[in-house]
Amino acid sequence: MTDTDMIENRVFEEIAVGDSASLTRTLSQRDIQLFALVSGDVNPAHLDPDYAQGDIFRRVIAHGMWGGGLISAVLGTELPGPGTIYLGQSLRFLRPVGIGDVITATVTVKEKRAEKHLLLLDCRCENQNGDIVITGDAEVKAPTEKVRRPRVALPDIRLSDHDGYHRLIEAAGTAPVRTAVAHPCSPAALAAAVEAAEAGLIEPILIGPEARICQAAADAGKDIASFRILPSLHSHDSAAQAVALVRSGEAQLLMKGSLHTDELMGAVVSRASGLRTERRISHAYIMDVPGHPDPLIITDAAINIAPTLEEKADIIRNAIDLAHVIGIAEPKVAILSAVETVNPAMPTTLEAAALCKMADRGQISGALLDGPLAFDNAISEAAAREKGIVSPVAGKAQILVVPDLEAGNMLAKQLTFLGGADAAGVVLGARVPIILTSRADSLRTRLASCAVAGLLARAMTKAAPGLPGAGQP
Repeated sequence: MTDTDMIENRVFEEIAVGDSASLTRTLSQRDIQLFALVSGDVNPAHLDPDYAQGDIFRRVIAHGMWGGGLISAVLGTELPGPGTIYLGQSLRFLRPVGIGDVITATVTVKEKRAEKHLLLLDCRCENQNGDIVITGDAEVKAPTEKVRRPRVALPDIRLSDHDGYHRLIEAAGTAPVRTAVAHPCSPAALAAAVEAAEAGLIEPILIGPEARICQAAADAGKDIASFRILPSLHSHDSAAQAVALVRSGEAQLLMKGSLHTDELMGAVVSRASGLRTERRISHAYIMDVPGHPDPLIITDAAINIAPTLEEKADIIRNAIDLAHVIGIAEPKVAILSAVETVNPAMPTTLEAAALCKMADRGQISGALLDGPLAFDNAISEAAAREKGIVSPVAGKAQILVVPDLEAGNMLAKQLTFLGGADAAGVVLGARVPIILTSRADSLRTRLASCAVAGLLARAMTKAAPGLPGAGQP
């Protein structure tokens, strides 16, 4: 164990007037968030850029974090070090400290009081430009017994700041997309549509029994006076009218309300009056997982129960189109199984191998495919190396193609409820994107789903290459 792995104090007798010690640290957004968690200081001037309006947000932070925190770290770890008892401090904050500033805290002994082993220290912090930002004094009781021991390893704390969600909302722009909302007759379903409208993501057309819609709005505490309502007789009629609205070109998105998914999708897949294209319809989640560098697209976790090889090919094509729209030029596609080797006793491994060969022959394009891959060596480069897998996809996958709906549904919900992931879900392969919301979805999930669907709708309207239907009825 090296000296840098150890922490050692200086007892009272070893310390002389004029001795000093320093620590340097760069202030990050993560520091502010952690300080807010510990202290309960959620002052919006520190945490909310919309409230603090740009420059104030960057420049005005909780000085106590650096005054008390960084100076305390010097006293507790360097001079005098372990065993120090902090008795008091007096600090003056001379300049603001902002994200990205490099702060050096220095303490210098200016007085010793032998009767109680007390030290009076001059404290100051300066930034990377040499400007003094904090000055003051600290009084401590120095240790009298020597301590040398290994430094305590700090826990790995992961913060979810929802960066992916914020980027998605920003990318969606400020032009709401006209959306047919089928049967929003529960408070949760009605609120989902209204909240998306309030966020500027959709322009909802509410389709359902008018009295029930109004009652749902009252129960949800939402004002729907400005929204268009198309009366329907029941949920099946709501689904049919919503699909017809899309076919006529009056709406560019379809959103599920409080009816069953099967009812809505039944109207969507109708050969006579639905929204089918040459593609198999499938569902995809975009997952922003804390600690993972890239978004993960998981498919299919909601529509196709046990897809065939041909259906999986379309599921992959749909997911590739989605990846292109959100800015991934050549997505890496992992076809998941329980193992990473082809095993004739496991049909999912044979299908994975066949899908990769289809990609080699140009039947699936616009992405890099590999499989079968187990979940660990699909997303972890370390796991892939451990298994000796050499592949441009292994450990770097951005699209995860699951064996069946059960596996996909469990994977997505585990990442959401245990991993703290943000999710956005959308149905692909129809003439327009379809938003499926659930009562268990968070507000972020509902809004992110609308944002993704809006991005897709705009791409389809522009007839982007590879997107079926191009937004035309």
